[in-house]
Amino acid sequence: MQQVSVIIPNYNGKKYLESLMEALSVQTCRHFEVIVVDNGSTDGSAAFLYEQYPETRVLCFPENLGFARAVNEGIRASSLPYVLLLNNDTVPDREFVREMLQAIRRHKKAFSCQARMMQLHAPELLDDAGDCYSALGWAFARGKGKKADRYMEEQRIFSSCAGAAIYRRKLFSRTGLFDEEHFAYLEDLDIGYRARLLGYENWYAPKAVVLHVGSGTSGSRYNQFKTRYSSRNNVYLIYKNMPAAQIILNLPLLAAGFGIKLVFFTFRGLGREYLAGIKNGFSISRRDKKLPFSLTRLPAYARIQMELWKNLFLRFR
Repeated sequence: MQQVSVIIPNYNGKKYLESLMEALSVQTCRHFEVIVVDNGSTDGSAAFLYEQYPETRVLCFPENLGFARAVNEGIRASSLPYVLLLNNDTVPDREFVREMLQAIRRHKKAFSCQARMMQLHAPELLDDAGDCYSALGWAFARGKGKKADRYMEEQRIFSSCAGAAIYRRKLFSRTGLFDEEHFAYLEDLDIGYRARLLGYENWYAPKAVVLHVGSGTSGSRYNQFKTRYSSRNNVYLIYKNMPAAQIILNLPLLAAGFGIKLVFFTFRGLGREYLAGIKNGFSISRRDKKLPFSLTRLPAYARIQMELWKNLFLRFR
């Protein structure tokens, strides 16, 4: 019986899809379906899939609805117990689906498990071994650019990068789906954070390996779109998930973190976009989206706060 829905959001990614689809076609585990959600591509992605991979379910939208909306539409279209998200610019190894499924089954409290993401053009180096967040308000990929053999231990992580992560479908009824207000960037950190507040865990599964191009849709690591949406969504994420007292506690470090990032992006000619994103982040922060404070979550708040402080140092190791 099928157990996993592999959901691939796509926007003008035809040049990557053949490698990805071929890698999925030779998986040792066969208990999965593939759903591609096409966000108004103009490069012939959908036609390519219909012709070359007719067994794949393709959901087509007339415009780019954003990563979060595309993922949610894929989740709504599926019904299997596990949801496995994959970026269109990834190439999983033959055991990938099997290892992901086994990992999340091993950890009964897991909301998600993330694969060991390697750099496609330098496969000895890591791209992401779990997403981290610090009290500076900085989100970063654990181990990025480091030797992959240093990150072979299966362990709890702050959140899973949705570029290659598996989720328990039934828990979406508690966490909600990905917040479509994000459009793109940090939506995976947001939902992983929310799951942590509700008492669930996120795990790193190093035996599940995937190669990743990186910025396959946005085109570059630093650009106007990514800079604006990342800063916008970071403000929104803090507002949504931190109780007011925790925001006040972290405020000096958050101010320093945002200030350092402003200087960094100003030197790259993107300071205006970074500030515009922060302003927009405040404007989209609404009370009805904030996870209500609860005394029963005090242990979760404390654990997360300790991790936010710990990750101040992890970022530079």
